[in-house]
Amino acid sequence: MSATVLFHLVAKRHLYAHIQRVSIFRSQRLSSNVENGEQKRQKETENTLVYKPSAYYKRPAVRSSTVGRSETEEELFCNLPLNRAFHQQRSPYSISASRWLSSTKNTLLNTASNPGAVSTPNATKEPSINSDPRAFQRCRPEYRNMTHDPSQRSSTVDLNEALLVLHKITVQKDNMEPSEVINFLSRLAQIPKEQTTVVRGDKRFNTLLRYSVEILQNFTTPQLLDALRAFVNLGLPQSSSILGLYETEFCRRASEMELHQLLLTADLWRCLSRGVPKYLERLFNNMSQNFNQMGVPELVQLLYIIGEGRRCPDTLVQPLESLLMRHLSQLKPEELGAVCLGLFKSQRSLSERATRRLMDRALVVVEDMSDFGIVNVMKLMRFSYLDHLPWLEAMGSEVPRRAPQMEVQGLMHIVLACSALHYRDDRILLAVAERLPNVVSQCRSKDAAKMLWAFGTLGVLPKQCPNLYPCLTAILRERQAEFQRYPEHLLTALLGLAFAGVFPEDLLSLALSAEFVNKAYNSKELELKKDLFTLDGTVGLELPESTVPRLSLAIREEVTKLLWDFAQSDICQKPEVLDAEDVLRNLLGGEMFVRKQMILPHLRSIDLEVHLDRNDQPVPVSPGSCQQNLASQNSDARLSGVTITDDLLAQLTNTRKTPVQPSNQFFQKPEIHTVEPVHERESIFNVGIDLTDDLLMALTKCRKHSSHLHDSKPSIQRLAVQVTHRNHYCYRTKQLLGLHALKRRQLALAGYRVVELPHWEWFPLLRRSYAEKLAYLHCKIFSCSDSKK
Repeated sequence: MSATVLFHLVAKRHLYAHIQRVSIFRSQRLSSNVENGEQKRQKETENTLVYKPSAYYKRPAVRSSTVGRSETEEELFCNLPLNRAFHQQRSPYSISASRWLSSTKNTLLNTASNPGAVSTPNATKEPSINSDPRAFQRCRPEYRNMTHDPSQRSSTVDLNEALLVLHKITVQKDNMEPSEVINFLSRLAQIPKEQTTVVRGDKRFNTLLRYSVEILQNFTTPQLLDALRAFVNLGLPQSSSILGLYETEFCRRASEMELHQLLLTADLWRCLSRGVPKYLERLFNNMSQNFNQMGVPELVQLLYIIGEGRRCPDTLVQPLESLLMRHLSQLKPEELGAVCLGLFKSQRSLSERATRRLMDRALVVVEDMSDFGIVNVMKLMRFSYLDHLPWLEAMGSEVPRRAPQMEVQGLMHIVLACSALHYRDDRILLAVAERLPNVVSQCRSKDAAKMLWAFGTLGVLPKQCPNLYPCLTAILRERQAEFQRYPEHLLTALLGLAFAGVFPEDLLSLALSAEFVNKAYNSKELELKKDLFTLDGTVGLELPESTVPRLSLAIREEVTKLLWDFAQSDICQKPEVLDAEDVLRNLLGGEMFVRKQMILPHLRSIDLEVHLDRNDQPVPVSPGSCQQNLASQNSDARLSGVTITDDLLAQLTNTRKTPVQPSNQFFQKPEIHTVEPVHERESIFNVGIDLTDDLLMALTKCRKHSSHLHDSKPSIQRLAVQVTHRNHYCYRTKQLLGLHALKRRQLALAGYRVVELPHWEWFPLLRRSYAEKLAYLHCKIFSCSDSKK
């Protein structure tokens, strides 16, 4: 008997040693494969920085971290609507199947053994940097019943024990009960995290997964949840087809599950980073019968799930708002941040009253809120376009205090929210600008582009922040490879730089190159034609001597027609514009003296063009003046920066008779030639004219016979009358936003003088008498002219 026992003991030790050798060899091979895979992924993403909620704040080391979901692309800046709370209006001129497993043994779907499997359309990309977007789940003990905390996993099973478990699977694979399958999965899920790759790569583990699917309907709901929890701890890849089959089973059982089970299931799918739209649909359908059971934890967790799933049915919005308002005073700081983030990600708006109450509550606890929570509140404000001034004033003191510890993504979202709200507070902007050079290396092209857009829109000039624009422009150059996939980021960044008067010619040359234009212009996902057109027109006026390539005439004409067609149906029909046009026509003597048109089409807005002569008498506006101006820009005819008037042209070409006309045979025509600029900013005055005796005589005789001896006005004054709106200015200020400031600058370069009818003056007059409007416009047109004499 003892010999038999000894024989079995020796055999068991041999088997154990063999398993250990095999496991070591398999582990080494898998480790090599993983390293090779990591090297490949590193090469593919070495120029890409991923989204990381941890960048909103530096988390204390004592906190445990969990993995969060990467954020989807926000709307492109030119698609952002304007603040409804400000009574602002949207304008295009503003610069966004499960399959059942066959029971046959030779049918095996993609599982953990195939880490290179293609992701399903529902799969979400996991960020490579840990973060703590689930910190709110540690605010109350009640969350433990409906959430999973991966940081609390126990590692009580070593690799050798796990291999013995896998050996038992081989022995019992045909006679396992559901409880045994769950027991095996749970024990395997307790191995150290760094050794899970060995288990996932073992064929016996795949056998266990396959068998679990074959008896899936025999599991109880708690057993199904234990299996899903084990998959989280084992790091099963989101693309695994096994997970798709489990989702189908959870969908089938959703109507039978309790509220906490429904929420826990959704949280486990979140931990697996797998999109489960069908399950979420079942979850939302079952919420209506569970609202009476929902307290604060259940409400916050549901809003978190809604945000991570990027979906919320219309039928849930009103009940959720009512429930949120009922429990608002009980929400803790991190729960408030989670609620705001969930609403932002789901793109669902509460009523303005409810949102203001939410902001009021956030203001009460702002000092106890983490940086991540504050950024989430700013995101919701950006989406809702809510002018909650007490909160924004609080940010004027909170952001400078917190900015030195914040990193790129958090800083970006703060200034982007200020930009979306048209809210300029130099305390916020300068604090962010001071921090950026220290963390700019973490920027993606997306981050740099949005910050350049925000700073440029709010009118932060280079002299205010000397290091801001150079460091962000340098990042754009480093991240050029990203523009092949995200061309909109380059255009966003260059427009922001243009607003601030910064023109990096190398990046402009890239954006307007034939290859890039073709890629961006033909994009089916994004509308980038208008941005290209704005950059092209800006180059023509601001950099007339540069070698930056230009758009073709066909593209310019196509986009001009697109913009003008919309302007005629929308902006041209606005009451404030029609009223100004009507009063101007009566003031100046007829419709031929006022022309409503896009003087600079690339700047996406209209003006009322008026011409006056030297004596301030109205001159008919030529119907083709707009097109002539555009053609002049595109052909670089405006080389000297001086308006070429009819009188000057006549003197230069000797075509107008003067009282003392020199003989043609002695008149020497002036020679025009290029002059080398002395300074960089003098490049617009780079055309020289030789002042011959005859030319001097002609010019001086003209001045002697002029009725205005000291008047240097051109023969025709071109006025651009602008009816402005509150959307054109920073909130509650008279400072123009980036695009509108750019337009003023370029109208001056094109030889126009702007006559502004600001909304705070003109809109109140719309309800006054016609005589008052007439007197107001007379003062605006002619006092403007007199002030230039």
